[in-house]
Amino acid sequence: MVWSDPSVRNVALLTLCQALAMTGMTMNMTVTALTGATLTVDPALATLPLALQMTATMCTTLPASLYMRRVGRQLGFSTGVLIGVTGALIAAFAIFERSFGLFILGSMLIGSFQGFAVLYRYAAADTASENFRPRAISLVLAGGVVAALVGPELSKLSFDLFEPVMFAGSFIVIALVQGSSLIFLAMVRIPKPTDEERKSSGRPLSEIVRQPVFIIAAVGSMIGYGTMSFLMTATPLAMIDCGFAFPDAAFVIQWHAFAMFAPSFFTGWLIQKFGVLRIMLTGAFAYLLCVIINTSGIEMLQFFSGLVLLGIGWNFLFVGGTTLMTEAYRPEERAKVQGLGDFLVFSTVAAGSFSSGAIQNAFGWQILNFGVLPLIVIVVGALLWFRSHRRSQVS
Repeated sequence: MVWSDPSVRNVALLTLCQALAMTGMTMNMTVTALTGATLTVDPALATLPLALQMTATMCTTLPASLYMRRVGRQLGFSTGVLIGVTGALIAAFAIFERSFGLFILGSMLIGSFQGFAVLYRYAAADTASENFRPRAISLVLAGGVVAALVGPELSKLSFDLFEPVMFAGSFIVIALVQGSSLIFLAMVRIPKPTDEERKSSGRPLSEIVRQPVFIIAAVGSMIGYGTMSFLMTATPLAMIDCGFAFPDAAFVIQWHAFAMFAPSFFTGWLIQKFGVLRIMLTGAFAYLLCVIINTSGIEMLQFFSGLVLLGIGWNFLFVGGTTLMTEAYRPEERAKVQGLGDFLVFSTVAAGSFSSGAIQNAFGWQILNFGVLPLIVIVVGALLWFRSHRRSQVS
């Protein structure tokens, strides 16, 4: 039976876990900046909880990966879920108490959970064959389609659940959604690292990170994810400033999230057919179109189509970067390299989240969009250089 194949079984279960994790995170992305704005008198601090949340994700990825190397994926992911549920409940309590500091604490715990959850894609790759690996990574991320469809709808249904206390209901729902993934994690079957794998750490990181394949994988993923977070974090604030209502902002984020994950049903196949570098270059081109559209006006059409392109570009760059990263390490090196790679990715996400609210408040939506153009140029240049490097090696 297909279900008896550990690769297929794990991909299916991890896709469900990814769907639940990203449903909670999509809700979180939709309401956190707006919640921050209600709890602080300084508009520039509205995105601080989200920025610190991303910082917590960044700081958790490497320890989470090393922790799983010792205790295994199943216990490691379950630990992360419990941290996330605790954080969501603290955030809800903070809203009732109108405590900005406590809300930041809850947000950071949610971010720590994300530091575990981002490793679902690597967990699927661990038991997949080399040919199936791009599709395994891509299909796990496809679980985010559920998040795209369900997350914003749950946000709209729950944000006024305890009116006049706004957004507390959303975080209680986030806790319930995240907690339910424990059911599926109990059925995941990924072998724990052997004693030999635990003892051998492989090559030093200083040698691994000098590989061209590691550099390009990291640059593509870092700029791809950081730019997406930078623009997405500011979008609800920009839309509210332009006179749109919260349901309008939730609608745009919903379709952005759908565009992030829906391509995952075929991104792995596209990588196998056309090559990972072409797909990543296509993602960078989608980012360029996003900036052009975002700066062409402030109507619903521009916000909607720009954020859809942003989602597609993220998918191609992130799935491509993850696929390249799996070429950069040996089995005994996977924990530290996967953790370091995601640490680097979420360092740019944190930087983008920290700066987006302040830039949006100080300079506006157009300047914020123009600010990402140099990053797109860097990605394109790096990918073209690496393509030339690989061709020279073959010849």
